[in-house]
Amino acid sequence: MSVGFIYSESLVSELDKNVKIEGRSEMVFSLIEAYNLFENNSLKLINPVRSDDKHLNLFHSQEYIDYLKTCQAEFVEGDNDFGIGYDCPCIENLHDYASIVAGASITAAHLINTGMFKHVINWFGGWHHAKRNKASGFCYVNDIVLCIMKLRQKFSRVLYIDLDQHHGDGVQEAFEFTNKVLTLSFHKYMQGFFPGTGSIDDIGKGIGKYHSVNVPLKSGIGDTNFVLLFSSIFSKVLSVYKPEVIVVQCGADSLTGDPIDISDPLNLTLESYTKCIELVINCRLPAIFLGGGGYNFANTSRLWCQLTATIIGCKGLKNDIPEHDMFLKYAPGYELWIEPGKVRDKNNHEYIDKILSTVVNNLYYLNYLLQC
Repeated sequence: MSVGFIYSESLVSELDKNVKIEGRSEMVFSLIEAYNLFENNSLKLINPVRSDDKHLNLFHSQEYIDYLKTCQAEFVEGDNDFGIGYDCPCIENLHDYASIVAGASITAAHLINTGMFKHVINWFGGWHHAKRNKASGFCYVNDIVLCIMKLRQKFSRVLYIDLDQHHGDGVQEAFEFTNKVLTLSFHKYMQGFFPGTGSIDDIGKGIGKYHSVNVPLKSGIGDTNFVLLFSSIFSKVLSVYKPEVIVVQCGADSLTGDPIDISDPLNLTLESYTKCIELVINCRLPAIFLGGGGYNFANTSRLWCQLTATIIGCKGLKNDIPEHDMFLKYAPGYELWIEPGKVRDKNNHEYIDKILSTVVNNLYYLNYLLQC
């Protein structure tokens, strides 16, 4: 069955308004195109539908939506009540930006709901920090929450997986009181690191207790330990929660060399992400794959190109990057695969075992609740 790929020039143009990722979307698309993946009959380009306020209202407040329509940069000083300021500066026609970005992920959910595709890719989504009434962490609209809300029109249980270096706080907060969505986040967790949430003891509330699964990581984690954690926890979540559909945020800022935190980085390569996505695909459930963080644009493009190939079943992309308009941005090696950095992994065996035992114990209680 073919895979849907969300893309339009207007979507790329809107994302370029976000100064944190200006130029990234085109670079990602160009590399996938350079590897001729769109010539594969398994990958179909889909033009996204712009979201209207009715759909934005599925999560965001009308007050916030109205503010997005009127926000003007010259009247914003510092961070205001709606989160517009330092991390999320006011950009031109902010409501248009939110509507188009949200619409892309809502379109992905619609394609899954209607059975047109089993897998859909939207590397232009994945904005997991935005709250109901507030922008946060470069995120003006939480397209993920809106995507999941759309999926909930058909599916009773949704599993959300977050691979970004930062905790998916906006998504967890949206669903922490429900048992219809289980959020599973693998992220760096240390004092002073944004957003400061996602401890292992953060497990959900009310009837959503044990439906928030957090895997807090120390700096330096490499491919081996990351895949060990993911494979062990993911398989357990599948057997206990039995989701009907999966949404994966594939933020690329956990890759080695990402500038978001050069003092205490994670140390992943394309290998760990690829193995994790293969596990998701192999469970044979409908799935949506979203983007997210990633501020080394060359490495982000490498990753999402490799994952695109993985999702459509195209194995063995050549390591030498094909010549194309953005070829020089992959200097000096001009290769697809990246090497791990020389960073000490602070996640020792004792810590890994503690994480696994705590998560498995929480899932035991979840299993008990689901059987009642």
